[in-house]
Amino acid sequence: MSMPANLLAWIGGRRTEDVACSVDIEQTFDSLHAHAIPEGVMLRPGDRVVVHGAPAGIPYGEAVRYQCRATVIRAGWLERAWCEFSAILELTELYHCGFEPKEAP
Repeated sequence: MSMPANLLAWIGGRRTEDVACSVDIEQTFDSLHAHAIPEGVMLRPGDRVVVHGAPAGIPYGEAVRYQCRATVIRAGWLERAWCEFSAILELTELYHCGFEPKEAP
């Protein structure tokens, strides 16, 4: 007996949506960044975005903005829960950093 496809998609994810995407790339003295912003969709924990047609890099001293397409791969319930749980555990690692007293010489 097999599970319905929509139940498997809810648990395991892998629903996809194709959306428009703005890609902002800057490689200057002041900033080095690349941002991909999917339009018309709200991203949640565990979701992934695959950008299609954006350049891999730009020459030094330039800042450009592109319009392209992106595929949003939705996380299922189980993947979303795991992502949120593991993020909490990773956050607690920050509490340990820098709070030990210095030892006297």
